[in-house]
Amino acid sequence: MGQREQWGTRTGFVIAAIGSAIGLGNIWRFPYMAYDNGGGAFLIPYFFAMLTAGIPIIIMEFALGHKYKGSAPMSFARAKEKWEWIGWWQVFISFIISIYYVVVIAWALNYTLMAFNLGWGQDTKGFFFSKFLHLSSSPMQWGNIVWPIFISTLVIWFITWLILFSGVKKGIEFANKIFMPVLFILLLIMLGRAVTLKGASEGLQWLFRPDFSAILNYKVWTAAYGQIFFSLSICFGIMITYASYLPEKSDINNNGMITTFVNCGFSILAGIMVFSVLGYMATKQGVSIKDVAGAGVGLAFVTIPKAISLLPGAKFFGTLFFLSLVFAGLSSMISITETCVSGLMDKFKWDRKPTTSLFCVIGFILSLVFTTQGGLLILDIVDHFINNFGIVFAGLVEVIFLSWFFKLDSLREHANSLSDFSIGSWWNFCLKILTPIVLGYMAIANLIGDIKKPYGGYPMSALLIFGWAVVIGIVILSFVMQTGRSFSDKN
Repeated sequence: MGQREQWGTRTGFVIAAIGSAIGLGNIWRFPYMAYDNGGGAFLIPYFFAMLTAGIPIIIMEFALGHKYKGSAPMSFARAKEKWEWIGWWQVFISFIISIYYVVVIAWALNYTLMAFNLGWGQDTKGFFFSKFLHLSSSPMQWGNIVWPIFISTLVIWFITWLILFSGVKKGIEFANKIFMPVLFILLLIMLGRAVTLKGASEGLQWLFRPDFSAILNYKVWTAAYGQIFFSLSICFGIMITYASYLPEKSDINNNGMITTFVNCGFSILAGIMVFSVLGYMATKQGVSIKDVAGAGVGLAFVTIPKAISLLPGAKFFGTLFFLSLVFAGLSSMISITETCVSGLMDKFKWDRKPTTSLFCVIGFILSLVFTTQGGLLILDIVDHFINNFGIVFAGLVEVIFLSWFFKLDSLREHANSLSDFSIGSWWNFCLKILTPIVLGYMAIANLIGDIKKPYGGYPMSALLIFGWAVVIGIVILSFVMQTGRSFSDKN
């Protein structure tokens, strides 16, 4: 394989890390999380979570990847030989996410084209579920492949393949230097238009009106930590992999801070844009914001299209909005896929081009299940289990193992020796005590919640196949991968 690839510039790395962190969740998850958890008051636990979990974990992962110069499995194996499975666990999480996340980007690509003539019509809910997805009644009824989604999924996989095939510097860095500026320009244009709409101030009041009683609710704090955790691309191998491509002298602490603050800033700007539009929609229809606010795919593909149709210059705004979803999704998709490709390259000493090609072909074939009529229902189950059990438990294991059974100070010293400013004992405290307590609580609460009440009212057979079997299966596969050929050149 030769020498490990490197980023061309520090800016290129930071832009790529920001590109990974900023994804669809910043646009459709954060605004509703804030609205539903105390409005402006939510920002207090949100920023606290950012300072005590987001920044410490991202610096830890940057330091681990940079020090051991490897993908997640290689970095964990070099830290301690028996820990390779933790890295593979994170790689398999990224793999599962890649095969369904790509389909959501494909939906956004379809909607970008539809925006030219507002092809979703007046009944956006009926259109999305019936005419666009042709949704079946059960995740066990796959039905036929939906061809427009199939084609756009193929296109997104092809773009991902082309970028990763071209390498770290000429592919990932180059693509993100285009995607990220374009995404921010799109957001700023939409933001400038949205805040001037009639009723925008009403929407922003609902978003930022502080309900300080919410701060006393432990669920609000859990939601804040969850949002930071899911939106920063931490604990599923991405930041470890990206940091492994950094040159010897790289400012770890500064890069971690910049990535975190820009990601959180983007989320807040996206929240202002979304709720300004929802405020306009509520005013236009003479209803309350709570009647139109929502999260996830319903917000992006049902509520927002309905709001866009009411706007002056609807086609232009609609095109910008869905194009921003495509760019946000693609930058994250690249990082998720690179995590897997890098792990395979390190493990088997394969070259980049055949590894990328093989992975993308297998990924595309497996993602076909999500292009069927039952695709959204299967996606909903897989996403719930991967987020609530895969990422949370993998993150908990990573933080505990590196904080308690490894010389955590060695990572801190490594980061400090390269950085403009040093991190102190607060970093150790957050990683050893605070973050494990919060993640541990989230993990147990999620587990009890799903055991008490089966998720989403789906049949138990579907939850077993697409949920429990997936999260347990990837842990087993992680140990299987560790038993294979071991990494050489361990530090």
